[in-house]
Amino acid sequence: MDRKDDSLLGLAEERFRFYAELGAEFILKEEKRPAAVPSPPPSLDAGRREEELGEVGREVRACRKCPLARLRRQAVPGEGSPAAELMFVGEAPGEDEDIQGRPFVGRAGQLLDRIIVAMHFRREEVFIANILKCRPPNNRDPHQDEVQACSPYLQRQIELIRPKAIIALGKPAANFFSGEALPMGLLRGRFLDFHGIPVMPTFHPAFLLRNEGDKSYKKQVWEDVQQVMTLLGKK
Repeated sequence: MDRKDDSLLGLAEERFRFYAELGAEFILKEEKRPAAVPSPPPSLDAGRREEELGEVGREVRACRKCPLARLRRQAVPGEGSPAAELMFVGEAPGEDEDIQGRPFVGRAGQLLDRIIVAMHFRREEVFIANILKCRPPNNRDPHQDEVQACSPYLQRQIELIRPKAIIALGKPAANFFSGEALPMGLLRGRFLDFHGIPVMPTFHPAFLLRNEGDKSYKKQVWEDVQQVMTLLGKK
């Protein structure tokens, strides 16, 4: 067996471990297929898109638009494929991300990696970002003035990548895309529309870790991501 076969086997094993945690019967549930958003003709070739995303990253690292810039170790622009079909958007970097300058690299990031694999993607095939590019003190929720200052970077990333779907991780991200301050219970499980792109709100991986004893939350996340998989033809 060559290295490629080993890699594929590892991905399959990881998917089945994740499925087993949810209950095998659960993954057989069929979801209603939502209407897919047609991809517009690309306005930029892949090289140009990657170059412009790199420029956004440089602007983020030099940004001083809000007080969080004075507190950070590193800004965290986001990472992934410039041609990603799928984006994951959280609220803000945590301590591990602040140290490494990369999104979702702590325990919550490890769980997100498992979700990505279970969705039949690799991390390098999607794009992962946050609304805020700098860590708020004590990992508090973003303040509205911080969102106003920082969210144009995220919006530019979305415009450049033009994914077929976005998964909003957690209430602050879901509220950003919905434009309403609503609880997750009212937001998750149904697609929102963000400039023609379907957005699925679901629980943040950090929330799942804080509530590991209650598997119902993880099952709800799986229900949500299955809808996205169906939209993207991954089921």
